[in-house]
Amino acid sequence: MFGKRLVVSGAIAILIGTLGACSGGGNGGDDDGIAWEQSETVSGGDDTTSGGSDTTSGYDSSTPGYDNTPSAQDSTVHGLKDSVRHVPVKTAKATRPHLVRKCSTTTRRVRHTSSSGTGSRRTTRTWYTTERHRSCTKVRSGTETYRRTVRTEKWCVELDDVNGDTARDDVWYQVSSPVYVDARSAGEHARLEFVPAGEGC
Repeated sequence: MFGKRLVVSGAIAILIGTLGACSGGGNGGDDDGIAWEQSETVSGGDDTTSGGSDTTSGYDSSTPGYDNTPSAQDSTVHGLKDSVRHVPVKTAKATRPHLVRKCSTTTRRVRHTSSSGTGSRRTTRTWYTTERHRSCTKVRSGTETYRRTVRTEKWCVELDDVNGDTARDDVWYQVSSPVYVDARSAGEHARLEFVPAGEGC
């Protein structure tokens, strides 16, 4: 009777050990699979984050092509057309010294030497050349006449109600030629808007 109990107990112990080993091997395989899947997921997340950073980078003053200078609209004026004026260029006859190019040539004798051999057989050869040097300057030779610019050409536009201020009337602005042409063809008291080249006329 005691022998049968030992046999049964041994069989039960062997069965439990076998089941435990199988169970442990199965869990180890699952752990390896989970670790691999997590590693792939994390790597994919890093790649996605990096791509998002590249595609959503901000557009600031360091971006090439970004213009952070004050807008030209800050200098724009508008108002009602009052008048236009073209001031032609004005020249006057004047005189100035007439300069001519005068050149001179000088010569200089240059000594040259050349040595060959060594010791008591060393010889030196000497020869001379003549170098010519040409220099030119401008010298005054009488006077000449020319046209001197007394007044530059201007295109001007006169506005009333400048920038909406009804007290600012009869204000002249210097403008470019295309702006002047457009203003001249506009109707009386037409609203004009432009960037002036200067004030006054």
